[in-house]
Formats: sequence, structure tokens, C-alpha cells
Amino acid sequence: MEGVMALEAHNATVLIVDDVPSNIHVLGSLLSRDYVVKVATDGIQALRSTMSEPRPDLILLDVMMPDMDGYEVLRQLKDHPVTRQIPVIFVTAKGEIDDETRGFDLGAADYITKPIVPRIVEARVRTHLALHDQHRDLENRVRQRTQELDESRLHLIACLGRAANYRDNETGLHVQRVGRSAYELALRAGMAVAEAELLLYAAPLHDIGKIGIPDPILFKTSKQDPEEWRIMQTHVEIGARIIGDVPSDLLQMARTVALTHHERWDGAGYPHRLTGEQIPLVGRIVALADVFDALTSERPYKRAWPAEEAFALIRQESGRQFEPRLVTLFLEMDAELRMIRRKFQDDEPPV
Repeated sequence: MEGVMALEAHNATVLIVDDVPSNIHVLGSLLSRDYVVKVATDGIQALRSTMSEPRPDLILLDVMMPDMDGYEVLRQLKDHPVTRQIPVIFVTAKGEIDDETRGFDLGAADYITKPIVPRIVEARVRTHLALHDQHRDLENRVRQRTQELDESRLHLIACLGRAANYRDNETGLHVQRVGRSAYELALRAGMAVAEAELLLYAAPLHDIGKIGIPDPILFKTSKQDPEEWRIMQTHVEIGARIIGDVPSDLLQMARTVALTHHERWDGAGYPHRLTGEQIPLVGRIVALADVFDALTSERPYKRAWPAEEAFALIRQESGRQFEPRLVTLFLEMDAELRMIRRKFQDDEPPV
């Protein structure tokens, strides 16, 4: 016997699990006046019923059942992320303290002993449904607040990235193109989607350290002398210090990107002259995305290169500036890169 005993009732749904039809009839008749009542006559049916709509808001569960007793049903309910929050009230003739303790240890919300007292059952069901509603409401508020904080954090990081580029001869859309290109390349390189999404937001901070470079050096259009070039190179370490060493996966990745995106595959980069796979993957990816966008963007001191010319230079630098495997993958991204360029087209000339 499995089904719904009331089609029009209170919004809450109660699942009654018992292998004795008369017990189901008593509880069902009592509760169907106020709730949608679903029934199951064994543990397997009970577990199946919790996964189908309408999903129960509360479960009245018998302990002594054949094949799978109530304790095992409760254990499996609490092990599943979809059902672990559903309150379960044991309804049983087993009223010994040890029996109740075992049920509570497994996560039962309450215990009702047989023979039942209707008013007690109604009160317990009403109380635990109210508590369950309050818990869900609190979870929803926390989830909404967390989402708002995450969105604010991502917006702040995007603002910092744009601020760094307005200190350079670039527009704020440069950092968005670098982030999108890095994301696409990361996926092609086999990076998990969640990690690639972190890179999408971390990559725009790659040049945040340019905030700390003096204007005469940062905005110089002629060739920098050796001392100016040495100072210019410090922007990667300045960026790492600005971001800091904090317990955030996103900011840890942003720090790594800022510090390593000017390292070279052949070891001739800076600041630490890392070689090959000593360079973190995210640094290798952003190096490619950054150079390509810089080449194909117009600046006061240079024309925008056609994509074909930029690809040719990147192909030439395979094994020197860039990792060969990533170059191969990047050269296959022509369509995606053109789409990113169209979507994030500069509407104003670089500062």
C-alpha cells in the first residue's frame, strides 16, 4: 500500500510509514484533515516516497518492520543530502530508554509511543512542522545573504581589476577579455569547471600591482632604461602584496596569477625565473590570454594587431615564452576569442 490519502489539504506533506494497515488508517484519518498524507508499508517504499513529489515535510516512522527496520530507514535518510533535513518522528511500541536514545542518536526529531493519543500526535506534528519551516526559512535567508556577499565580492574584485587597468594604457574591458579567454583555455586544458570559474574572476587582477608603479615609468611610451625596467617588473610582487595571503580560494588564485603571469616557459621571465611546470598552470594560462589581448588591442603607442599576426607570434613563442600544449589549445580558440572580442569591445580609446 503506497499513495496519497488526501489531495486537497494543508501545504505540508506528511509521510506515514508502517507495515500494519490499521495503524496507517488511524494516523492517516487523524492527519489528512490538515495535511497531505502519503503512506508506505515498508522501508524501501518509504525511501522511494521521500524522493518523489510531493516530497514529505515530516515523516512518522514505525520502528519494527520486516526487511528494513525504522532505524535503517532513518540512517539512510540522514545520509542523503536531499532528505537529511526532513524531521522524522518515531511512532512505536518500543518505549524503552535505550530504544529512544538510539533513535535520537541517529537523528530522530521525536518519539511517540503506541497506542497513540490523537491530541499528542497532532501537537507533535504541528510543532515539528513549524520548527522545520523556521529552519528552512533561516537557511533560505542565509543562502540569499551568502549569494549577495559573493556577488558583492566578485563586483569588488572586478572593480579592482578595472582600476588597475585605468592606471595603465588599457581599458577596463581588457581585464574582462583576459578573464574570459583564460576561462575558455582553462576548460580546454582539463581544469574543473569550478576552478576555471575561479580563474575567470582571478585573472582580471593580474596587473593590480601596476597601481604601485610611478607614473613617469608606467606611462612612458619610449623604451625604458634598465633601472626603469627593473622597477616596472616589481608590479608582480606589488600585486601579490596587495592581494595578500588570505584564506580564500579566489584570492589565493588571484595572488598566484599576479605573481607568475610574467614567468616564461624557458625560464627567462620574472620575478623568480621559474621554468616549465614550475610555473603554476593559472599563471601559464593568463600569460597567453594577456599577451594575445594586448597584441590585438589598440594602444597610444601601437596599432591593434590582426588576430592572425598575434597567433603567429604566439606560435613562434611556443616552447619559449609559452607552454607548447597550451599554445596548441589556444590556437584552436579562434572562434571563441573573436566572440569574446565582440562581446567586450572597447567603446572608448585607452587612457
